[in-house]
Amino acid sequence: MAATAIALYTAAMTSPHDRQTTAARHGDAIRAACRAIESATAPPRLTDLAQQAGLSRFHFQRVFKQVLGMSPDAYYQAHRARRLAESLQGTARVDDAIYAAGFGSPSRVYERSDALLGMTPALFRRGAPGLRIRYAVSRTSIGLLLAAATERGICAVDFGDSRPALEELLRTRFHAASIMKGDAQLHAWVERIVAFIEHPEQQPDVPLDLAGTAFQLRVWQALRSIAPGSTLSYAQLAAQLGMPRAVRAVASACARNPVAVAVPCHRALGSDGSLRGYRWGLPRKRALLDNESAEAKAKGKDGPRRATKRAQAN
Repeated sequence: MAATAIALYTAAMTSPHDRQTTAARHGDAIRAACRAIESATAPPRLTDLAQQAGLSRFHFQRVFKQVLGMSPDAYYQAHRARRLAESLQGTARVDDAIYAAGFGSPSRVYERSDALLGMTPALFRRGAPGLRIRYAVSRTSIGLLLAAATERGICAVDFGDSRPALEELLRTRFHAASIMKGDAQLHAWVERIVAFIEHPEQQPDVPLDLAGTAFQLRVWQALRSIAPGSTLSYAQLAAQLGMPRAVRAVASACARNPVAVAVPCHRALGSDGSLRGYRWGLPRKRALLDNESAEAKAKGKDGPRRATKRAQAN
């Protein structure tokens, strides 16, 4: 889950002539912490993880969030949700899958099913039957990209460590759908997305087939209205939607975005201008914003809003 984010962080922060810098050591420590979290049956204590990394609790938490875009506890919850998705495919009973994934109570999973899976466990277990999904993989300057589409439009855009990993993620998400290689139309859409990553001007003109709640769809549409080279805070997005007290809900909708770049959730920042969670890794979020900033300046525009200029991983 974390390999690409750690590699990008280490490469960006480490001199090519000195692989023993602090960034390289931090990368090794976070990699070891991720292995410990993934093998745990209960959330590891922050103190224990920090001690194993040779850092203070505060410093470890800060470095972990800087590299992966989430706290150690959030990483544990995300990994447990992934185990649940895998378990739901391999057992005949939903409750058995819930217990196998490490959850103590089926009722807690049903209460949080939207956050964990985007649908109820029983519906997710059916794996979107009847859908025909085509996909294509392309290389970009910030890693491999997989885009998948139904007959209506793009339904998934993900960055990942390798082609097999991306394909497995797609099959896990839509395990009852018919998955096949992309046609000429999909490849044309992928070319537009990749071209935008390298030279961001206008938002890529591709049709989308997004499945989400009415609120999520409103947030995703609002994100698409943010011009390349500009940013908004989660609070500004909530206010724009006429729901100024729904900041956390807006942030959650951004995190649930299924199509990287096509719905530009990377342009949403914390109220202090800091980079916040990005499930494809904060180094990628930073790279996307930097590309857009450079393109805006090259076109003679003002560049990104002040929040982006002073953005720091948090």
